[in-house]
Amino acid sequence: MDRAQKEKVVEELGQIFESSGVVVVAHYEGLTVADMQGLRAQMRDVGGSVRVAKNRLAKIALEGKPCESIGDLLTGMTVLAYSEDPVAAAKVSDAFAKTNDKFVILGGAMGSTALDPAGVKAVAGMPSREELIAQVVACIGAPASNIAGAIGAPASNIAGILSTLEEREAA
Repeated sequence: MDRAQKEKVVEELGQIFESSGVVVVAHYEGLTVADMQGLRAQMRDVGGSVRVAKNRLAKIALEGKPCESIGDLLTGMTVLAYSEDPVAAAKVSDAFAKTNDKFVILGGAMGSTALDPAGVKAVAGMPSREELIAQVVACIGAPASNIAGAIGAPASNIAGILSTLEEREAA
């Protein structure tokens, strides 16, 4: 790899570190090509990506970035999993680590916040952007359905009272 290619890689990694909601760093020593392709496919499905880069170039790209603290994790055979959604890459990485013991999560960063392996697991347990949007929409729609139920309730209550009165008179 010549100097121009290295500069291009550093620039690409710098953009990744700036624009990603979360970056997860993991060791992947011993993974098969099929396993790695499976991880890439799972990450692509949630809008994330997986990148293997030279640690030295990644450390250069980290300089001055919010997630600069993950530079200490870049030793050995590391892979970077990242996504714009602050939860997606962590979820996929955590799920993949559960099924494949050769994929070991070292930590990561969420903006300027450094994450240890337990932090990545905690982020993975959070709802994704789509789930949060669905919850907000449900909260917004709930008062309208409650109002409709409250408006319809007196009519059904009156009908119930009238039928009870009719049964009493008939008895």
